[in-house]
Amino acid sequence: MTRVAARYPSLLEINTRVWLRRLSREAGKSVTLANVDDATLDDIARRGFDWIWLLSVWPTGAASRAVSRGNPAWQAEFQSVLPDLTDDDICGSGFAISAYEVDQALGGKAALAEFRARLARRGLRLMLDFVPNHTALDHPWARTTHPDFYVQGSEQALAAAPQNYRRVDTDQGPRILAYGRDPNYPGWPDTLQLNYANPALQTAQMGELATIAGQCDGVRCDMAMLLLPEVFQRSWGLTPAPFWPRAIAAVREAHRGFTFLAEAYWDLEWELQQQGFDYCYDKRLYDRLDHGDAGAIRAHLGAGLDYQDRLARFLENHDEPRAAAAFPWPKHQAAAIIACFAPGLRFFHQGQLEGARTKLPTHLCRASAEAAEADIVAFYDKLLAALTSDGFRNGAYTLITPELAWAGNPTGQDFIACAWHSSAGARHVVVVNYSDHRGQCRLRLPFAELAGCQFRLVDAMGSEVYDRDGSDLVGQGLFIDLGPWRYNIFRLESGEKRP
Repeated sequence: MTRVAARYPSLLEINTRVWLRRLSREAGKSVTLANVDDATLDDIARRGFDWIWLLSVWPTGAASRAVSRGNPAWQAEFQSVLPDLTDDDICGSGFAISAYEVDQALGGKAALAEFRARLARRGLRLMLDFVPNHTALDHPWARTTHPDFYVQGSEQALAAAPQNYRRVDTDQGPRILAYGRDPNYPGWPDTLQLNYANPALQTAQMGELATIAGQCDGVRCDMAMLLLPEVFQRSWGLTPAPFWPRAIAAVREAHRGFTFLAEAYWDLEWELQQQGFDYCYDKRLYDRLDHGDAGAIRAHLGAGLDYQDRLARFLENHDEPRAAAAFPWPKHQAAAIIACFAPGLRFFHQGQLEGARTKLPTHLCRASAEAAEADIVAFYDKLLAALTSDGFRNGAYTLITPELAWAGNPTGQDFIACAWHSSAGARHVVVVNYSDHRGQCRLRLPFAELAGCQFRLVDAMGSEVYDRDGSDLVGQGLFIDLGPWRYNIFRLESGEKRP
């Protein structure tokens, strides 16, 4: 199957180890990447996804796994989400990587290659992890070949901040090395921090990235902003040369069209985009949806498309709480409509579409079974079906500023609205009352060509149908009256031109 790349694609994040364990249980046999059944892949393609991000396909080092199994605080967290926890369920963090070689337990390199080919036949592309900031404790660089690739510590540093350093026995003698971390939190004790102020390390990491790029169509770069020179200097007092522009250019020279997605925070999305990333996490939108400030959301969605087109919009991922648990159901629907019908990469997480409520630590390879919630399943079925429209995948986006429905009625400020227009003439209007009370507004539609025609508005997510005069839609505006957290996704169907 050949599918033209969409301007605004959709991505599904899958926790590979948990997913294959579940498929194995359901099939009554071992399922690896080599033998995932066709029906499962067909269903993902049918729902309109463009990307599959396989989380945690690389092996976790044994030493790092031992930390996961022995850390008391982590054990308490694991037990809270998996009451019948066993050591076999703790496979270690998928971000404590010992090598960029597909874990044999998942089928190995050949299985991944065949899996990728099967995705491609369905028009799906494959994304994998690149964890640039740190490695597992027992990565060969740390123990044997290149301990100099890591941030070095001292006895004084270890005594002052034992949460950030550890002793490591290497073939070149004992060292004190730093744990991987960001500047705002203690170190991750199952990892070691790479030193980007060492040019040889940067060259080696470009080699690792090239290895990954030969096995997939894109990478999600964990905590990508930690490598920015100013951030690295703040974390470690060392100032490296920029890594991302050179590394991204090298990959694209070898793999034209390769895609880079950055996990990014601290309002550094624009800087990472300028360094070459195709997409960056839009944590700012997530936070504003969580806080419920419609004005702040509108301001955010009013940024230029040179920025917005390269944001990854999400309601959950493996680091955030489950949307079904974090957002009350009516607000959940409204937030999903805003996030998914904004421009950019539409980012969904395994379990989100069924209403899963348990956030699973990435150290675990088994999850408790959760019954799908019928209302959530039905909602996302309709949402994904609507997103398959070419108008939303490749159309032109315009933010609409809601106007007061009448003087003295302030509820218009609670609405988020936009219009989409495809080159083939498809027109849509998306409107959400992002508040806990009923509201009214008017929307002047940015379709001047509507004047003089009759139009039918059909709600793609509901059953509402309205006939309206095109001149009114662009003149005084479409009147909207919605209950709390309610929404419409109207498809405009043209009627006869008035004589």
